[in-house]
Amino acid sequence: MGPDQIRNVVLVGHGGSGKTALAEALAHLAGLTTRMGKVEDGNTITDFEPEEIDRQSSVALGLLPFEWAGLKINIIDTPGYADFLGEVLAALRAADLALFVVSAVDGVEVQTEAIWRLAEQEGIARAVFVNKLDRERSSHSRTLAQLKEVFGTGIAPIQVPIGAEQELKGVANLVGGEAYVYDGAPTATKTDVPEATQALVDELHTALVEAVVETDDELLEKYFEGEEPSGDQLIAGMHRGMVEGTAFPVLCGSATHMIGIDRLAQFLVEYGPRPSERPAPPLAAGDALPDDGTVAYVFKTMSDPYVGRISLFRVFRGAIAHDAELEVTPAGNRGRMHNVFLMRGKEHEEMDKVIAGDIAAVAKLESLVAGSTLRDPGSGIAIEPVAIPSPVMSLAVFPRSAQDEEKLSTALQRAAEDDPTLTVERRADTNQTVLAGLGDAHLEVTIARLARRFGVEVDTEVPKIPYRETIRGRADVEGKHKKQSGGRGQFGVAFVKFAPLGSPEGYEFVDEVKGGSIPRQYLPAVDKGIQEALNRGLIAGYPVVGVQATVYDGKYHSVDSDEMSFRMAGIQAVKAATAGLSPTLLEPIWKVRVRVPEHLMGDVIGDLNAKRGRVLGMEAEGSMRVVTAEVPLAEMQRYSIDLRSITSGRGSFEMEFDHYEEAPPQEVQRVIEASKEDD
Repeated sequence: MGPDQIRNVVLVGHGGSGKTALAEALAHLAGLTTRMGKVEDGNTITDFEPEEIDRQSSVALGLLPFEWAGLKINIIDTPGYADFLGEVLAALRAADLALFVVSAVDGVEVQTEAIWRLAEQEGIARAVFVNKLDRERSSHSRTLAQLKEVFGTGIAPIQVPIGAEQELKGVANLVGGEAYVYDGAPTATKTDVPEATQALVDELHTALVEAVVETDDELLEKYFEGEEPSGDQLIAGMHRGMVEGTAFPVLCGSATHMIGIDRLAQFLVEYGPRPSERPAPPLAAGDALPDDGTVAYVFKTMSDPYVGRISLFRVFRGAIAHDAELEVTPAGNRGRMHNVFLMRGKEHEEMDKVIAGDIAAVAKLESLVAGSTLRDPGSGIAIEPVAIPSPVMSLAVFPRSAQDEEKLSTALQRAAEDDPTLTVERRADTNQTVLAGLGDAHLEVTIARLARRFGVEVDTEVPKIPYRETIRGRADVEGKHKKQSGGRGQFGVAFVKFAPLGSPEGYEFVDEVKGGSIPRQYLPAVDKGIQEALNRGLIAGYPVVGVQATVYDGKYHSVDSDEMSFRMAGIQAVKAATAGLSPTLLEPIWKVRVRVPEHLMGDVIGDLNAKRGRVLGMEAEGSMRVVTAEVPLAEMQRYSIDLRSITSGRGSFEMEFDHYEEAPPQEVQRVIEASKEDD
């Protein structure tokens, strides 16, 4: 079997559209199962993790390779929930065709639109399977009209259903003009198109022919002369349109009733783009993918409690034989490809060789992470990793048992390696470990995995806001430390002027001591004491910034003075100055970009204003609008949930730290009161 006999297909779409059921139907069609598993029963091939069984939905991509009509078809099933978008991005890099599964009941939903744009950016072919046509209130015509409205005139139906809702019997093929009727069997009986469906078939067939001939001057000329293209020419034309990104075939059926599934498999064989027709992925290094040599991309890693690290990869050039030694980027080391295998759900099947265009897995190569390139040593080629969306929600995590502190650190590191959309940060200023991801469900699943895979039970809380304190006033004080306890005493005095630095950040220590009133060797100790006291905070326990401390005089004792004495003098100077410095609070301000449909822009702006945000601007981005604003971090802790509620999931956002600024009086008072409660 060569590269042209491989099809790599990723199933994408909104949650609940039936992607996993469709993968299960294809597996049953290919004879991999004796009966179809059901998502609600937790016994499907691709959804095998406990978190998926509990939630009855996909939370990670799953592989399902099978053979049909002499070809190998690699199906990648993906989650449909926005929190697990990283899995979709990874799968798009490995696939050649994105098959959008759309519910005929619910139509084109939020994630379908979002993923369509991502597939377009990746440059891979797209097609649509209209699912659930057996359900009550389903409508093929309504769904088709919505597809055309949202995705344009490239939408090209090549099938129509025979019957509707509970009376769905089969599908009619617009290319060949024949019908396929099902009677509880996974494969259809070929027959004539029913009279009730013939008019629709004729109408859509004409539209399909006109769409195809417009892409080929020779076919167009013959069509004007009265010669219709043959079925093979229509297939070739649609195939070309898919590869070029101008045509998006639409199929239909019911995954749960196995209607249209064999026709879908045949479509993948006849129409599906070959691996060689996929646009080359962007390169981080190197001019172009070589015609010879080996280049593969690792699109997913996962931790298995029995096998260790498993890395899924797609071979873009050359081949990878069992035991081959390849160079790993960005690690820079070499790895030997022991334990190369085909992965089907959680089942493994050893492989001797992985050819160009194929997808496989390798175990126990610890240097591999998602985004790694495997290449011939010294080739210099590196594939650009998939662009990962920024986290939008955070939780502070801490182990339930103090003995698990180190264990938690290791587990979080492994979790972030397996899922690049997670970030882990140790915040020294709040003394918290913060786990950030793409939403509440994403973080819930991650925490469940920490317990299952690594044996670490954790508790969580909303992360503390890293406030800062600053001063608005000035003070000239004496910092004095004097202690006598029978033997050698402690003595140090420092006269210090405190003033705002003129910048909301930083700290400056100025030495204006003259005449040796404080010996030179003790001045760093004064500085250290001042900084130590400022870091403890003046009003709410947060570090103080924007301060200039000028030491201009002091006193010392030839016997009793030492570094400790002058460090304590610096601390006492801060305490003495506090009342006169008019301390206040600085809060972190983040720049936020919110992407929403135009008709929801007013609601989003109103919510941002209620969150003390300042709207900086609005701009169009295709059919969407992007609102840019500056918002205090304290108001954005649960924004992913708020935005989902306001926009019914149609909005998305990204945010990054911008600056600190003075908090309003009511916020200062609230934080001070909260700090007293913590004490």
